[in-house]
Amino acid sequence: MSFEQFVAKRFMPRRGNDSGFSGPLSRIAVAAIALAILVMVMAVNILHGFQHHIAEKVSAFGSHITVESYAGGQGYEGEFPIVADSLTWNTLAATEGVKHVQCYATKGGMVKTEDQIYGILLRGLSPGYDTSFYATCLKDGHLPVEDNQVLVSATIASRLKLHTGDKMRTYFWQGDNYRARAFTVSGIYSTDLSEVDDHCVLGTLHTVQRLNDWDDNQVGGYELLIHDMDRLDAVTASVRAAMPYHLGIHNVVEANPALFAWLDLLNSNITLILAIMCVVCAVAIVSAMLIMIFEKRSTIGLLKALGASSKSVRKIFIIKGIEVILKGILIGDILALALSLVQLKWQPVRLDPESYSMSHVPVEIDPLVYAAVSIGVAVLCLAALLLPASYIAKTSPSLTTREQ
Repeated sequence: MSFEQFVAKRFMPRRGNDSGFSGPLSRIAVAAIALAILVMVMAVNILHGFQHHIAEKVSAFGSHITVESYAGGQGYEGEFPIVADSLTWNTLAATEGVKHVQCYATKGGMVKTEDQIYGILLRGLSPGYDTSFYATCLKDGHLPVEDNQVLVSATIASRLKLHTGDKMRTYFWQGDNYRARAFTVSGIYSTDLSEVDDHCVLGTLHTVQRLNDWDDNQVGGYELLIHDMDRLDAVTASVRAAMPYHLGIHNVVEANPALFAWLDLLNSNITLILAIMCVVCAVAIVSAMLIMIFEKRSTIGLLKALGASSKSVRKIFIIKGIEVILKGILIGDILALALSLVQLKWQPVRLDPESYSMSHVPVEIDPLVYAAVSIGVAVLCLAALLLPASYIAKTSPSLTTREQ
């Protein structure tokens, strides 16, 4: 143990032996740093949770990248099909970054009950469609496996008073005539995305093909799932380069610009929060150290009179400052992790699904966030310590000993 560590351990304020303000202020500094760490980590965890949760939902429903007719997609009436051939399929599947290729088609229609008529969009899914997202949203029943079965949203089921196993009579326009179909409700789902839950009904691709008078190789389009959302633009560019001119390609960000612009806007709010909390940390540690130095002026003078250099005395106070900083960071990280785990497991903080497209506050625990925030605060507070520590060099042994 060095001389500075020995002195710092013994003459700095300790619990039960605080005759001045420095002891309580040190604990206040620890609490301030812990609170700042808690706020910063939770803010980033919740922001990432919001961004990933909403992006995942939107991507899972509409896929990451869509390939469809350049004429404007198939629309509600299915007027613009494309031919699903093995060459196009293999080209898409072989594109770097693409994880899964699937086909879909849609058809607009109306559901008629005894007292209501409700517009829907029947979305037909191919046999190899990745339905894992819909499985997580399933509230009752099961995903449709036959042509006469459909999965309806909780919103539609509530408005039309439908339950699993009920018959749902639906009408579709084809040319100048309409076609009636009676589907069995195989299950009820809820994504908390109003644009999906208000109108979307899930069925099979073959059902939509028959309603549109399409051949078995005609589909509304391809949907691509990718491995890494961060490479969305790069994979989209590769798909565009590989596809013929008559096919239009767009990704989930291009299809939902307002939504993703809102998610990006959240980053500026988090930046402001981080900046404010960093200032709180710096002010707390500087205040605690300045009060401590003022109270220990006589001790500083005595140490200098006994031969200690200003550098050595400054190191003593920096050691105490580091102790306060590390204790605050540790407590803040523990509290942030505990609150995040509680929210992940029990979800006590709820949200209005109609306003936020989710029923609870999403939290994403990332060790890199904890490390980055902790290291950043530690570096900032250590830099702030240089201000009060510089005062020590101006403390005269003769003045401080005279004060005693």
